[in-house]
Amino acid sequence: MVIKVIITLKDGSSKEYEAPMSVIDIAADISEGLARVACAGEIDGEVVDLRTVVDKDCSLNILTANDKAGLQVVRHTASHVLAEAVKRLYPDAKLAIGPSIDTGYYYDFEHAPFSREDLDKLEAEMKKIIKEGNKLEKFTLPREEAIKFMEEKGEPYKAELIRDLPEDAVISFYSQGDFVDLCAGPHLMSTKGIKAFKLTSSSGAYWRGNSDNTMLQRIYGTAFNKKEELAEYLEYLENIKMRDHNKLGREMELFTTVDVIGQGLPLLMPKGAKMVQTMQRWIEDLEDNEWGYIRTKTPLMAKSDLYKISGHWDHYTDGMFVLGDEKVDKEVFALRPMTCPFQYYVYKATQHSYRDLPLRYGETSTLFRNEDSGEMHGLTRVRQFTISEGHLVVRPDQMVEEFKGCIALAKYCLSTLGLEDEVTYHLSKWDPENREKYIGEPEVWEETEGHIRNILVELGIPFTEDVGEAAFYGPKVDINAKNVYGKEDTMITIQWDALLAAQFDMYYIDQNGDKVRPYIIHRTSMGCYERTLAWLIEKYAGKFPTWLCPEQVRVLPISEKYEAYAAEVEKELKKNGILAETDNRSEKIGFKIREARLAKLPYMLVVGQQEEADKTVSVRSRFAGDEGVKPLGEFIDQICKEIRTKEIRKEEVKEEAKKSAKQ
Repeated sequence: MVIKVIITLKDGSSKEYEAPMSVIDIAADISEGLARVACAGEIDGEVVDLRTVVDKDCSLNILTANDKAGLQVVRHTASHVLAEAVKRLYPDAKLAIGPSIDTGYYYDFEHAPFSREDLDKLEAEMKKIIKEGNKLEKFTLPREEAIKFMEEKGEPYKAELIRDLPEDAVISFYSQGDFVDLCAGPHLMSTKGIKAFKLTSSSGAYWRGNSDNTMLQRIYGTAFNKKEELAEYLEYLENIKMRDHNKLGREMELFTTVDVIGQGLPLLMPKGAKMVQTMQRWIEDLEDNEWGYIRTKTPLMAKSDLYKISGHWDHYTDGMFVLGDEKVDKEVFALRPMTCPFQYYVYKATQHSYRDLPLRYGETSTLFRNEDSGEMHGLTRVRQFTISEGHLVVRPDQMVEEFKGCIALAKYCLSTLGLEDEVTYHLSKWDPENREKYIGEPEVWEETEGHIRNILVELGIPFTEDVGEAAFYGPKVDINAKNVYGKEDTMITIQWDALLAAQFDMYYIDQNGDKVRPYIIHRTSMGCYERTLAWLIEKYAGKFPTWLCPEQVRVLPISEKYEAYAAEVEKELKKNGILAETDNRSEKIGFKIREARLAKLPYMLVVGQQEEADKTVSVRSRFAGDEGVKPLGEFIDQICKEIRTKEIRKEEVKEEAKKSAKQ
């Protein structure tokens, strides 16, 4: 019986074959040139290996390295070439996993840490392997044979992966010459298909992401279809390194860390502390004077009894710093991971009627969370941090409008900081398949999630829904942003809580004289100050808007003869609330100007004989270069307006937008 297979191609045309054919053979039938550059196939929307045999009617797209999915195949094959190179140079290394990722690929090994010199040696070995051009060939084994095969090769991590598969699973491998790796594919036909690659870095990584497991060594790399594309990407990586807050923030003396103090406990240096102080004063005044918040100040720790009432003791103890042992100590305390239970008792200290609500409590809260040591990174993931925290106690009929107000406040803060266009919104929902993680009944969760969904739709805010990301007591809106490396962090959170008031016996007296449970909104207006500072460093590459700069003006006397006038200028600037310093070093003026530029200062005021005589200043700015000579009073009026309105100069926005577009 003759089997006819009809293939519908991407352009809508079709091919008919009398027998099943592999994807690579179909590509060759279409065009020998296409077959040479083919990386994979896409059958009915599913990416498959070029070796896959097509035995039924389907749609087929031949993928090349110009396609995202095709490039992923190139990178996956490059990870296998890396693994072979490691085994050649370091035979005792044990193989773990090596997937492709959005930016390239990585492979984990049990081995001593790899230096940059090691990576260079591995690159040279990879080039040899690519030049050899061994074909990648797929074969399969039954599960038990596959386990034995990997154990005989001395690869315990591969054997563990196979053991996790069903007993009746057929396990696939790919060989390239003498090297064999456990893999489902897809892969290129041979190693020669890798045209341009680079090993970019190495770091530690726990096996399967679990800190209780062995620390492995992860090598990151990337691959592209053309050398020009690789060169452009490497230039982009260099730019990222220059913007990385963990590097730039230290160079600018905004923060530092010290081993004897501990991971995740950064020290804000004077400049960084000044920036945080500026943001904190702005937020507190904004909330109190314009959004109706009232300040509280609560303890940094509490007895375990408090957290048992809230549910944190049962649901969050692993993330807390506990002081004492309940088996030994009469009283056990814990540093607070959040402020909500404390503010509930501020509310409970006074009886409230329905007329008193909403009550909006705000606090600049220092919090403590026992993050895993492997998660620590600069200012974005720390163990002690300060947050613009607030809790709104509201009547149920006020909840929707107050929730909208919290979103509006967050959007205003983001807009003022110049960050609104860089965030994504997420509706973080509970996971009904993981009931023990949450309190409350399913209908409460469905109702509250529905309210948030409706609010976001009504406000026209695009959002995604994330199952399992809710707090244990309620769903939330998470406003997230990516750092320069593409890792996403939550910057601002707004939570809907219809449950905890009952646990704390919170109530208000309604118009009928009855006790009624309020609802609670947990929210931040700007989020964590440390994380926001990191975000600002990377967003502006250290060139902050003037109102945020820890040094807004530097006065530069041409010589020591004009130091007295420079001091007058500095005094007048400071009298008007401008953060100014004078550079009185006995250096040439050109050197002082270059130093001020390297410090990314908004303004430099050069003063000499003519400026002293006319009571003027020669203005140079980061935005427009030489702005000419101006009366000191005129300059002060100009910069005070810029600071007061929190203006982001257009020249700066344009420059940063160009960089972002290029990236």
